[in-house]
Amino acid sequence: MTTTSPQGRTELLRPDGSPVRVLVVDDELSITELLSMALRYEGWQIRSAGDGQGAVQTAREFRPDAVVLDMMLPDMDGLAVLGRLRRDLPDVPVLFLTAKDAVEDRIAGLTAGGDDYVTKPFSLEEVVAR
Repeated sequence: MTTTSPQGRTELLRPDGSPVRVLVVDDELSITELLSMALRYEGWQIRSAGDGQGAVQTAREFRPDAVVLDMMLPDMDGLAVLGRLRRDLPDVPVLFLTAKDAVEDRIAGLTAGGDDYVTKPFSLEEVVAR
């Protein structure tokens, strides 16, 4: 469902009319804060995690509609996190947002079940649009 906000933005909503939920997973606090601020501006509900274990636990509790996931986390790599997320939330879209920019890394992320792959540095507007 979509609506138009008073500011003229198109807002995505869950079927029950509540805001879309996004989980942002990155160990770089500045990136997490920037993405969270931009996504909240769009009217979405945001939770964040700085490591893989926190991401899995937060996803179980928060039940996000989408996940933005870094590949390089302090306790496990993004592919391992994706595997654990897929067991609990098989249909949630996952966008990798990472500094790993080799073609092999992109292919690994997408073939492991990631839905999209964006490399750092990134355009904030592009990530929000995706």
